[in-house]
Order: sequence, then structure tokens, then C-alpha cells
Amino acid sequence: MKYNATTPNQTVTEGNIPTADTRKYFIIPNSFTQTFWIVEEVMDGDSLVVKQEFTKESKEIRLYGLDAPEVHLSRKMREDEAKSGIPASLLLQYGMMSLDYVLQVCPPGTRVTLITELDNRTDFWLRDLAYVILPSGECLNELLISNGWAKASHSYYCVHLHYFQQISTFAKMQKKGIHAFTDAF
Repeated sequence: MKYNATTPNQTVTEGNIPTADTRKYFIIPNSFTQTFWIVEEVMDGDSLVVKQEFTKESKEIRLYGLDAPEVHLSRKMREDEAKSGIPASLLLQYGMMSLDYVLQVCPPGTRVTLITELDNRTDFWLRDLAYVILPSGECLNELLISNGWAKASHSYYCVHLHYFQQISTFAKMQKKGIHAFTDAF
């Protein structure tokens, strides 16, 4: 499936929208940068399984500051359905669109850099939280939000949440990604 509402390399750059300068992720106070990770599996629009290139250690990564629709019927899907008023079957389609976008910009085999805030390392389910920096230097978290395939979420707090909320608002105003189909997301 290909959804051409945006292309993988598009970033938000018009008007008063901040430009996408990913150096800001490398200078987060009290953070840890991990290199030589390879994407093994894209689980959905906001979770990846990565493997360390040399030690072969594998772990699940949850992206900081965002939430994408689910790709499986689950408790979370039912909660999202109740909050948004969007039927689960439609949320599932949006989740598949988000997943497809991640597969376009960060397919399995992609080498990535992980940046973790030491004061905020894991989520409720004890998955590692991270900003995922792509070989192009772009931040996957930021790309998903700015192109409308995920929304900013305080559930996965990060120091750049305010910025993520700002670019999420612009993506919604410009009807990018999922916002082209619904205003409720």
C-alpha cells in the first residue's frame, strides 16, 4: 500500500513553522546517544524493534512525544475510538497509513541513532523511549508529526513536546497525512 498524501522527504517549512534542525536532539541535557542500531521490525507508526549492529542486542523502541493510531484491535484502540468518535475500523486504516509511512522512511535494515533522555527512559510498559535519527539526519519522531501520520502526545513526555505540539497543530491546519481525512484525530 502506498499513500501519496506526502512524500517521505517532505518536512514542514512554510510560514511561521520552525525549520527542522535535528541538531537540537543531540544537545538535550542529560541524554544518552546510542549509535549502530539497525531497524529489525516496524511494529506500527510509533514503535520499532531495533538490533545493535555489533552485540546483536534487540529491544523495542517507543517514539517520544507522539501517538499514532493502532494497527491491531486492542484495548488502546477501543479507548481511541471512544475519545475521538472515529470507528475502530477507520482508526485501523489510519494506523496502517501511519505504518506504511514509517516503512517508507525507515524500513527494516535502516541504520539509526537512538537518543534517550536519562530522566525519562521508559514508558508505562517498560519499553525504551527514544528519538530515532535516520541516516539522512532527520528525526523520525518529527517527520511523523510534521507530516500528519502521528499526533503529539503528552503520554510519552519529552523535552521537545512543546515543539512537537506546535508542528502537530500546523500539520492539522494544513490537513497533512491523517488530517486530510478527519479533523477528530
